[in-house]
Amino acid sequence: MFERVAKAIQEAETFIITAGAGMGVDSGLPDFRGDHGFWNAYPMYARLGLSFVDCANPEHFERDPAFGWGFYGHRTNLYRETTPHEGFNIIRRWIERNNADYFVVTSNVDGQFQKAGYAGDRILEVHGSIHHLQCCTPCCHAIWENSEQIEINTDSMRARSIPYCPKCRSVSRPNILMFGDWSWLSDRTDAQEGLYRSFLENNRGKRIVVIEMGAGKAVPTIRYTSEDLGEVTNTTVIRINPREAEIDAPHFSLEYGALEGLRKIDSLL
Repeated sequence: MFERVAKAIQEAETFIITAGAGMGVDSGLPDFRGDHGFWNAYPMYARLGLSFVDCANPEHFERDPAFGWGFYGHRTNLYRETTPHEGFNIIRRWIERNNADYFVVTSNVDGQFQKAGYAGDRILEVHGSIHHLQCCTPCCHAIWENSEQIEINTDSMRARSIPYCPKCRSVSRPNILMFGDWSWLSDRTDAQEGLYRSFLENNRGKRIVVIEMGAGKAVPTIRYTSEDLGEVTNTTVIRINPREAEIDAPHFSLEYGALEGLRKIDSLL
């Protein structure tokens, strides 16, 4: 199978990289799969009996912003400190070798593709980005870069300082789509979506390879995106996932983590 996957990549004129949370695991980012995975990363929340869904709720920024920013401030610091794994560079080499066009569609909010050198106007962050902020209210449609330095008490997982909206001085929050979220400003993601639609139109009829990594069934946005793309003529989907790799033929399923799967393909190129 790897030979056929490698052949598809060699012949690709366009790449679409679709990535879920599993893409970051090989960079050392925590796996939030299930409550126990989340609690292994954040024992404090295990003691409080709080799940990822409980913590990723915009209400905290209104009721107890030090708690809300404790969780998201810690993640901001973690993502800033993380170095993207080698797999990001492997895909970039394939794109450059083929002189191909590309686009990234990711549910991750960590900004790792930008840090790995992918062009900002070639990335669609469907759930937003932790590296951008907005007003909690929101008082307006402003979205600004997150340049806050947020110190966290890791014993209590509470922030020692709270970022505020520069316009109305209400508490600010990450420009991320959270659970039960009615105040998320989608303007930045909508603009990315527009660029993505133009990209698809411009690449209509070309030989397209979709490389999906780390996209599970729990939040299936990325899987659905890949499968929809796979319905288009001349499009091949390569799904790399250690636990939920299944996909219908003629597409390919590789039961590996992102980095291991990419390395195995690359060894044949």
